[in-house]
Amino acid sequence: MTQINDKISTRIEGDIGFIVSDNPPVNALGIGVRQGLVGALEELNADPGVKAIVLYCAGRTFFAGADITEFGKPRQSPTLQDIIAALESSARPVVAAIHGTALGGGLETALGCAFRVAIPSARMGLPEINLGLFAGGGGTQRLPRLIGPEKALEHVLSGKPVGARQALELGIVDAVEEGDPAVIGAAFARRVIDENIPAVPVRDRDEKLAATRADPSAFDALAKKLTARSKGQAAPQANIDSIRRSFTMSLDEALAIDAAANRELMAGSQSRALRHLFFAEREAARIPGLPETAKARPVQKAAIIGAGTMGGGIAMCFAGAGVPVTVVDTTQEALDRGLERVKGNYATSVKRGSIGQAQMDERLALIAGATDRAAAADADIVIEAVFEDMDVKKEIFTDLEKRVKPGTILASNTSALDVDEIASVLERPQDFVGMHFFSPANVMKLLEVVVARHSSPEAILTAMAVGKTIGKVPVWSGNCDGFIGNRMVAKRSAQAERLLQQGAFPQQVDAALTNLGFPMGPLTTNDMSGLDIGYSIRKRRGTPFPIADAIVESGRLGQKTGAGYYRYEPGDRTPHPSPETEALIIATSEKLGITRRDIAEEEMVQRLLFPLINEGARILEEGIALRASDVDLVWINGYGWPRHLGGPMFYADETGLATIVAKLREMAAETPGDPSLQPAALLVELADGGQNFADWQKSRAAA
Repeated sequence: MTQINDKISTRIEGDIGFIVSDNPPVNALGIGVRQGLVGALEELNADPGVKAIVLYCAGRTFFAGADITEFGKPRQSPTLQDIIAALESSARPVVAAIHGTALGGGLETALGCAFRVAIPSARMGLPEINLGLFAGGGGTQRLPRLIGPEKALEHVLSGKPVGARQALELGIVDAVEEGDPAVIGAAFARRVIDENIPAVPVRDRDEKLAATRADPSAFDALAKKLTARSKGQAAPQANIDSIRRSFTMSLDEALAIDAAANRELMAGSQSRALRHLFFAEREAARIPGLPETAKARPVQKAAIIGAGTMGGGIAMCFAGAGVPVTVVDTTQEALDRGLERVKGNYATSVKRGSIGQAQMDERLALIAGATDRAAAADADIVIEAVFEDMDVKKEIFTDLEKRVKPGTILASNTSALDVDEIASVLERPQDFVGMHFFSPANVMKLLEVVVARHSSPEAILTAMAVGKTIGKVPVWSGNCDGFIGNRMVAKRSAQAERLLQQGAFPQQVDAALTNLGFPMGPLTTNDMSGLDIGYSIRKRRGTPFPIADAIVESGRLGQKTGAGYYRYEPGDRTPHPSPETEALIIATSEKLGITRRDIAEEEMVQRLLFPLINEGARILEEGIALRASDVDLVWINGYGWPRHLGGPMFYADETGLATIVAKLREMAAETPGDPSLQPAALLVELADGGQNFADWQKSRAAA
């Protein structure tokens, strides 16, 4: 064995050479790996006894991708493109032996090899669109040459990896075999040598491009269909343009244009936003201040109290992760209704093709039902998911604590109630924590882990770990009315109400945000959730919204009654402008003595977003959120904030904090009765110092 450098080594067995990468944890294609690969190829190609080369990786995975820490920095030679060119021009055919994941630059490296083999559990893909980019190492040029432009387009726009068997069917790999990657790679190399299989570089394969080159209409139609919901996003169109270049120009011409296009994307705000979120998810799992000895408790069985829409959705999350779960409700009728709803949700997923019938049956088998809370006795975690009534929740936890085993985590899925007050009835409040799921719980990714005064480090870590296990993005939150997300959304709701009072109609308010890239406007969202929910919260808080309250008091509760801010046709959730609601809005403005006016969309955007950003700053001041990036994750995963805009605090940094402070002061002067519009102290401090939330977060992390 020859050690090229500390990451790359070579060896020769007979007439087959081996290049091994050992760069834990994921064999990222950093500069050291790239330098070593060049040296290894030169060494093996110079040996006259070597007739074929196998490229594989030690550890748990093939090259899992580029080194993301190098993004946005000056490129260092050799680049990924240099490596791929060296593989393609190798005098000896190179076989890539893939295990684990070959993603992004990892798959592009494999595409530079003459052949690819994989073990059955391997997964591969080009997920660069998730970072606001496209595969800059030539993936969008070579993949169409293997599987055709249309299939390549579907692949890169989804950003999702495929398994080895599917990769074989598509033509991405040449063989799938059980075994050690080095062994299966050597076996395939043996075939190449003995059978004299032609080693045609992917760049020279043209047959899969011919049909699209002759008639690109199917490609164009597919591109339009797949990007119908990509409003405002740059990366989807850039991926389409790059793949189109694969069948309209030579590979080298396409690569030159690709390089410039990707550099422009990488320098842009959208890619910065998506990279910000990539790191934010990693960072959110770190909870400072907990003792190193604290560990999450194992959770092998769960129980949910309440078989309503939320309880059933949470149960589906556990079943989807393979964790047995018991749903408990007070009556058999309520339980049956809830379990039937779960079954219907699964049936819909089967119909859509997102899961198979066998998966549905497996998951349903993991969900049990009971009408006695004693059924939760052997659970490792019990999550209460009943309606928002403090007395009811206290009764449930008083009873549960007597039934469950020592060490069981008790959690409340409250969306706004005081978790300290809920925990006050417990004899061991250290095992209690808030776990705020978002509706529908089986779909929405966000989980706010709300820490009560006495929540133990073990309870906190268990809730965070459970969230990750069941496919959520868990975010630590302190205890306050509304926690992180709902506390901020209340400020947006107040501004939506003011916009309606002052001259806007619901469709204009919603369009201000959907045109920015939000999947749904705030008033459509309220109609979907049910307007009675916000009405009851406002009554509890003593914060009337004259127009919203009048709509509810007129009997319009949203989609469930066929009318709210909008009207709805029977069996159709499409919002249509409602003349009745608009007349009510105008009448309420008159009653309030407000002269209605035309409001520009830019003003609506500022008034909807700047106050919630301001509240985010207060949340950071108070320690309710640990990081600005945590606030962003809450809004991305729970409230539909467009990923390419990075979340409210990232958006604030991009907009400029001084701009936001100035606008808030204008708004506060116009509405002197609302102290929440006064710029937060942290926001003013950062703006005056020429800093932003990213700077603040870095300084806190370094402290």
